[in-house]
Amino acid sequence: MSDQTQLHIDGQLVRVKAGSSVAAALRVVDGKGAARTSVTGQPRAPFCGMGVCQECRVQIDGRRRLACQTVCAEGMRVETTA
Repeated sequence: MSDQTQLHIDGQLVRVKAGSSVAAALRVVDGKGAARTSVTGQPRAPFCGMGVCQECRVQIDGRRRLACQTVCAEGMRVETTA
């Protein structure tokens, strides 16, 4: 078993430590972990890390899910702008 997982975030290939959450992978991509923006364009990132705040909603393999509650899987496709 590999110690890394590869997934695509907004078309970018990302490698993260196996067992990482999608929220952690988002941080690897942009350094902020932002998945959404406010109406003024400010980045919004996971606040609670346990699925309560809903700030990390993203599209994962065609379904809306919470990045903080989803473990990265090999070949997973994540869209933050969908």
